[in-house]
Amino acid sequence: MKNRYLVGGPITPLLISELMTLGDDDTGTGAVSIFIGRVRDDEVEDKRVKAIEYSAYEEMAVREADGIANTVRSAFTDVRSVIIVHSLGVVRAGETSLFIMVSAGHRDHATRACRHTLEMVKEKLPVWKKELY
Repeated sequence: MKNRYLVGGPITPLLISELMTLGDDDTGTGAVSIFIGRVRDDEVEDKRVKAIEYSAYEEMAVREADGIANTVRSAFTDVRSVIIVHSLGVVRAGETSLFIMVSAGHRDHATRACRHTLEMVKEKLPVWKKELY
């Protein structure tokens, strides 16, 4: 990983499984909610998307991701951890480009906080995409 939020290329199943083991020793966690975003092979103007190339203002992305995680932890007092990982570079259709995992004491906070994290990432994270056909 380039840092704790950005990874070059697709987010692999191996990385996802490693991330999912983080916090296993936290016996106060009763729920984990995960969002996995994948590149779709959408059709745009009679062309099929083969991949997306992601770029970012990396220093700002790290600051924004830190801010998002802190905001979510403050808004949902039961949240114990927030993990955000976004791809940079080329990610082919069918591959994973975004991983969000939120752990909390209870399922309601985990699921609502995960959705809130996703919406904030889409709104605030300085990551741009270019569709490749």
